Amino acid sequence: MLSQLSLDLLLSDDAADKPASCTDEEAFGLAADVLAGKWTAPLVRELLSGTKRYSQLQNALSGVSPKMLTARLRLLEDARLVTRKVYATVPPKTEYRLTELGRELAPVVAAMTTFGAQLALARAG
Repeated sequence: MLSQLSLDLLLSDDAADKPASCTDEEAFGLAADVLAGKWTAPLVRELLSGTKRYSQLQNALSGVSPKMLTARLRLLEDARLVTRKVYATVPPKTEYRLTELGRELAPVVAAMTTFGAQLALARAG
C-alpha cells in the first residue's frame, strides 16, 4: 500500500522536496506501480472530466469487466487518487471522482496522449 508521502513524492516535480531516502528510481517505481494495469490510465482519463457514476465508467470503458473495473477503482481509492461516495438509495448510487492528488495526473495523461499521437504518426510513416 502506498502512503500519502510516497504519492506526494512521486508526483512532485521539485527534486529538492524529495527526502534523501527516496531516489528517482524509487519515485518512478511508485508511480509505475500506481499506473500499472490495462485499465488504470483510461480510468484516470475518464475521471479527469469530473465525477462519474459506476455505470458511466463502465459504459465509457468498453471492454472492461465489472470485476476489473471494481478492482481498479479500489486500487486507486487505496492509493488516495480516487474517492467513492455511496448514496443510500434503491438502487444504490455510487459516484467516483479524483482527489486533488489524483488530478495531479492530468499532465501525465496529456503527455501520454501526445506521445500516442506521435507514435501513430511514426508508425504510419
